[in-house]
Amino acid sequence: MNELSSLLSPTAVRLDVQADDWRAAVRAAGQALVDAGISTADYTGQMIANVEDNGPYIVIAPGLAFAHARPSPAVRRTGMSWVRLARPVPFGHDTNDPVGLVVALAATDSGAHTDAMAALARVLSDPATARALEQAGSPQDVLALLGDRPSAARPARGAAAASGNGHHKILTVCGNGVGTSLFLKSTLEQVLDRWGWSGHVTVEATDTISARGKASEAVAVLTSREIARTLGDVGVPVKVVDDFTSAAEVDAVLRDTYDV
Repeated sequence: MNELSSLLSPTAVRLDVQADDWRAAVRAAGQALVDAGISTADYTGQMIANVEDNGPYIVIAPGLAFAHARPSPAVRRTGMSWVRLARPVPFGHDTNDPVGLVVALAATDSGAHTDAMAALARVLSDPATARALEQAGSPQDVLALLGDRPSAARPARGAAAASGNGHHKILTVCGNGVGTSLFLKSTLEQVLDRWGWSGHVTVEATDTISARGKASEAVAVLTSREIARTLGDVGVPVKVVDDFTSAAEVDAVLRDTYDV
């Protein structure tokens, strides 16, 4: 059993769900969590409130929303749901609307699901797998496409230093520090691996409140457009990423950060 299949069961996979708007779409994903015994209805309300408070930053790629909220007593165990909509609906995102897939995460703590987020990022960054998931005919087909994927090999820690300037830190930031920031962290780490910089750039996923205090430790902050507006000036460059699944976009942002 891999990281994703340990968190996602057939009970929590719903295909071709009818939803009139983004709230209904998130409710459907929340109900799938409830039915799987992962969370209570209170958590569904918390996921909706997260978007109301922070904007549609959870729409992390074209057509994909990653719904979540902070760990709370409403979470019974760490798990996920997968809801493919019959008709895409707008969430109000500038570049990634409309949304046809809502993946919801409920976590008991901020670290229990890191490997699963990395695995999901790898899956959804592969265009062929993403297309196959759009056409999957059953929950079992979805799980088969998500499952048994090898983890990406990480290079040795002796890689060339980032721009010759020693060890650096980059923050990835979301409203809660447990969902989309981990997704972006995984994509950024994939790019750093390819560059051979993994041993010299640490990527830390965090929330908006903590990011303000940690920004002085970092060379840059990577986040969504909505969270960038919330953060404002933190004393280091804040770089916007529209598609958290796009290694090409993250690569371009990293090149701009280091002027390479």
